[in-house]
Amino acid sequence: MSKSDTFDKVVKKFLILLGLLIVSPIILSFGFKALKIYAQSPKVYIAYTFLTIGIFLILFTVYFGLKTIKAFLDNLFQ
Repeated sequence: MSKSDTFDKVVKKFLILLGLLIVSPIILSFGFKALKIYAQSPKVYIAYTFLTIGIFLILFTVYFGLKTIKAFLDNLFQ
């Protein structure tokens, strides 16, 4: 595998990370806003679903960000 191939993969990971950094807080804020607005039983489940997805997405974003930074540093000091 050549060095440019691994650099391309790292750039793709950074672009995915950028998308996750934008999308995950938006979904979490939708969940909190929906929880504030909806108080009845069927709609409150939608709010909790958004909250759960947002929390897991933020945790995955942190994990994916650490892996991406490690891959970038490994590629940089190779």
